[in-house]
Amino acid sequence: QVQLVESGGGLVQPGGSLRLSCTTSGIIFGLYAMGWYRQAPGKQRELVATITSSSITNYVDSVKGRFTISRDNAKNTVYLQMNSLKPEDTAVYYCNAAHPLLSQVSYWGQGTQVTVSS
Repeated sequence: QVQLVESGGGLVQPGGSLRLSCTTSGIIFGLYAMGWYRQAPGKQRELVATITSSSITNYVDSVKGRFTISRDNAKNTVYLQMNSLKPEDTAVYYCNAAHPLLSQVSYWGQGTQVTVSS
């Protein structure tokens, strides 16, 4: 059974930082590309950042220079370090694991709420 469990969300003031974690089980983590997505109220889910199995990263323009995605294959965990947070970063953040060979197969976590507000 595949499980992705996110943690680290919460309420933070503008300019603050949070680190999200996503710990996986049931997959060969090192083979999977991992991603963080977010969905704000009334909006579609959007890609935030991805990291390949060889640790190549990619970011949506709105978070470049503020967010950093990383992975620890020994811990089966992917992280999202979020700095200089803005109110527009408020959303539910989801972790995604993309199958290395089957593009139609991916797994999702349950999401963690991030709220940026004074």
